[in-house]
Amino acid sequence: MLDLTKRWPMGLDRRNAWQFALGVIALLAIVFWFDSAVSFYVRSWPEPVLAFFGAITDLGLSDWILYPSLAFTLLCAGLALVMRKRTPKLALVQMAQLYGFIFVGVGLPGLVANLFKRLIGRGRPELFEQFGMFHFTPVVNDFTFQSFPSGHTTTAFALAMVVAFLSARWFWPMLAVAAAVGLSRIAVGAHYPTDVIGGVVVGVLGAYAVRNFFAARRWLFRVTPSGAVRMRPQAAVQRLTRGRKKRQPR
Repeated sequence: MLDLTKRWPMGLDRRNAWQFALGVIALLAIVFWFDSAVSFYVRSWPEPVLAFFGAITDLGLSDWILYPSLAFTLLCAGLALVMRKRTPKLALVQMAQLYGFIFVGVGLPGLVANLFKRLIGRGRPELFEQFGMFHFTPVVNDFTFQSFPSGHTTTAFALAMVVAFLSARWFWPMLAVAAAVGLSRIAVGAHYPTDVIGGVVVGVLGAYAVRNFFAARRWLFRVTPSGAVRMRPQAAVQRLTRGRKKRQPR
């Protein structure tokens, strides 16, 4: 299993960042030449399979994650400001940090992906017959020229990493869901494979960057002396939970 306590995935650090970047560019360049062939092949799969991917593709939308997480962040933060008792106040602060991490960890990579896709302006597969797959119209607010990177894939993989950082046992299930969402974007004809790979990179690295930002400020996470990034114990929340359990009638 991937060591989620490392600051960056796959051995990435400041010393080899340029090598990592070149590796991603090389991968995209290789896959780029097979984009149209793979895209048409996936879209030719049996109708029940395509229907399944069509049903799950909207899991890559961010609204259902961002609106609730923002609302709970503001609610917990607001209650923490007026709460006088120490333990409930600390518990509310911890919950605000948790929901805030979900909001920023998913929202920021999605924002970056949306900025990139507008600046790059790659035509979507639906424009293949008209322009081919090498047509780019940058800085145009036209949905059909916002193919790279895939925003749905970015959101799905950012969410997968955010959940995994909070509870490592969910890493593989969430990764499987994110991969299915990424594949669905090809199946529904919205993206090429390279768009999905780009979304994976932005989503994963974006979630790591947000986690590292929080850890540097000891919000929800901490950096250990060995350099590992771990979730801080939610002591106040745990005390309140234990207290409620003890007060329940037997």
